[in-house]
This record gives sequence, structure tokens and C-alpha cells, in this order.
Amino acid sequence: MSLELVPIEHVPSSYSVFVAAYREVQNAAFLHQQLLNRNADFEYAFIDAAAVYSRRQLLSAVFKAITAADSDTLKTPNIHSEIVISLNLSNNISESYRRFGISPDTKDLIAVKISFSSRTIPGLSRDEISNHLESNIRGIQVSITDESLAVMTDIARVRKYYKLNGLGWLEAIEDDFTKHAELDLLVTSSVALRGT
Repeated sequence: MSLELVPIEHVPSSYSVFVAAYREVQNAAFLHQQLLNRNADFEYAFIDAAAVYSRRQLLSAVFKAITAADSDTLKTPNIHSEIVISLNLSNNISESYRRFGISPDTKDLIAVKISFSSRTIPGLSRDEISNHLESNIRGIQVSITDESLAVMTDIARVRKYYKLNGLGWLEAIEDDFTKHAELDLLVTSSVALRGT
């Protein structure tokens, strides 16, 4: 597995989105502490994969954060923390970090890095980001697909965070594929419509 460069439609070409996922992370407490220390070398969106239901949900949050950065309307200190709060239903920053961000107990992790290039300053390269992650995250790298996310997702947590419990019509769907698609649509729509 390697760091994935993810093309996102309607994002200015000056932004490059890199995503990686890790299972069985052994040093989440160290990574968490780097964020608390505001270590600029660790400016990533470190997301607890247990709270991510799908790739589309994740990329919706990334899109919102880039849009906010590009329009100079960030609600947080940087684009990476904006990704984390964009996953939450509310604008409560501490709740967003608690629910979606890395914690010392995180076992499965998604790392997102947005590299920005201007005419005068090149952004970080894929190799630079990949090497930094590989040398600092002790875990098993996996591809960032819906199938790999399904193994890491805590569905009960996702349903709680997005207020999707007690939906009789959803519970009545017997086909697993259809139920997954409906749940994905609800979660992704919640991210996309948040704050509008």
C-alpha cells in the first residue's frame, strides 16, 4: 500500500489531497501528543477510522475544508483541523476532535494531508509525505476503500454521531447492500449539509 493522491472534482488545482489508512496503530498517544504540541511537522488530519463509514463521507469533509480554506472562512486554525470538524454535525470544535480526531486509544487511523502549491512555493511531494508518515506511524497500512473502512468502522458510533438510531424505515431494509447505500447517503448528506 502507498499514500494515495485523491483527485476531487471542483477543487482548485493548487490543492493536492493525500490519504492513507493504518490498522492496529501502536503509537496513537505519540501522534496525538504531536497535535497537542502543535508540532508543524505533524500538520495532518488524523482521524479515528472507527467514526468513518465511507470514503465518500471522508472526501465530503475534505472538500468542505478545502472550500473553506480557499474562501478564507476556516473556523479552525488550519485546513487539517477543519477536515476533522467538517465530519461533525455541529460546530463544536472540542466535540469534533473528541468524536472524530485521534486519541491516545485510537487503533485504526486515517491520515489526510493537504498540500498547497502556489506560483512561488511548491507543496510537499507525495514521497516527502509518504516517508514522513512511514517513519512516524507504527501500524499496518491499508488501502482506503469502503471495504477496508468497513472493517475499521464502529457502526454504532457512526449512527449515534449522525443521529441515525430509531429510523424504522432503515431498520426494515433487509438487503445489506441497500442498507449500506442508504446509511452512506444519510451520513454523507449530513456532512455535505452541515453548516448550510
